[in-house]
Amino acid sequence: MTKKLLAWALVLGFMATLTACNTIEGMGKDVESGGSHVEGAAKDVKKGM
Repeated sequence: MTKKLLAWALVLGFMATLTACNTIEGMGKDVESGGSHVEGAAKDVKKGM
């Protein structure tokens, strides 16, 4: 029973990921946006040192 629930959770999570970025271009934009946030946080930490 637990394995079936885990499998369904993985499938649903994967489907949600696919609908979030329908194309490779969309996925690239998502990754780029995430990188920008990490870069901004790193700069904030550096300023605070």
